[in-house]
Amino acid sequence: MKKTFVILCASVIVLGGCNFFGAFNPDEELPVVAPEAASANASMVDKDGNELGNVKFTETTEGLKISMDLKNVPAGEHGVHIHTVGKCERPDFESAGAHFNPENKQHGVKNPEGPHAGDLPNITPDGEGNVQVEYVANNLTLKSGMANSLFDEDGSAIVLHEKADDYVTDPSGNSGVRIACGVITKE
Repeated sequence: MKKTFVILCASVIVLGGCNFFGAFNPDEELPVVAPEAASANASMVDKDGNELGNVKFTETTEGLKISMDLKNVPAGEHGVHIHTVGKCERPDFESAGAHFNPENKQHGVKNPEGPHAGDLPNITPDGEGNVQVEYVANNLTLKSGMANSLFDEDGSAIVLHEKADDYVTDPSGNSGVRIACGVITKE
């Protein structure tokens, strides 16, 4: 009886072939069922309210990918930082608070006591004021509930400074006043 059942099952599978499980068509696109990567966006504005462009944040396995696409950025090298409060009140953007620093470190990637989680690489616009850069910050996340999440109770902002960050001087790398800001919002 047991042997007959096994033979019967094997016959059904062999005779059913691919149709038993669904036909296979190599040209057919199969839907991918995977969670969508968390992402966020910040619209950058200057002290006069002019839009400079967008910064996109995408969660990856390596860290938080930050993609900047800005226009009309003043000439020269500029410091860029994530700040602790999701507020960008003009004209000085002081409402964005201090640098994002959940581990209470000193400022700067060259500082032996640093860096802040919100310390990012300097940017330099091309001759027409355009900036298109992309980099990964492995000490930031968009995942809620984590100490280094940009989405805590009061949110976060990304700020562009007037001068280059020296990557060492606490608390802001001597990067000067804040010239543009964008509140980071979930997409």
